[in-house]
Amino acid sequence: MQVLIYPDPILRRGGQPITRFDAELRALSERMMEAMYEEGGVGLAAPQVGIEQKLLVLNPEGSKQDRKGELTLCNPRLLRKKGREFGEEGCLSFPGIHAEVERWVDITVAYQDLDGKEQTLAASGWLARIIQHELDHLDGVFFTDRLTATEKLRAKAKLQELEAEYRARA
Repeated sequence: MQVLIYPDPILRRGGQPITRFDAELRALSERMMEAMYEEGGVGLAAPQVGIEQKLLVLNPEGSKQDRKGELTLCNPRLLRKKGREFGEEGCLSFPGIHAEVERWVDITVAYQDLDGKEQTLAASGWLARIIQHELDHLDGVFFTDRLTATEKLRAKAKLQELEAEYRARA
């Protein structure tokens, strides 16, 4: 499973709601989790691997050896949000770019588990940041879209480099 790199147009498409909760979905979730670990990430959204579904996986520990924090969220949506703060983010689809991004501090998210059962999760801090970052991918939004003007200037050269590499591959 290959993580798509900016500016691959598939990344902007976001995802469609999941309607089938079956063995195929479970297998996809596991493959995405493995791809996330392989790339050294803490979260991965289906559009980042070319799959246009509202599916994300995460593990705040980012460690294959510590799997207790693993979560798979299907069709997630924010129910509640509170407080704002800046924090550093990176993205597997934007290698080499790290920037300060403003996010909600406390959130409540509704989602379906791999069996299709409705769940709610209250999250704060690092976990809330990961969920919001991956939720954005499901809507075709990049963390670079949320940068301040100063952060955008700092990232500009690296974004142009990724664009040139993409054109060279295409």
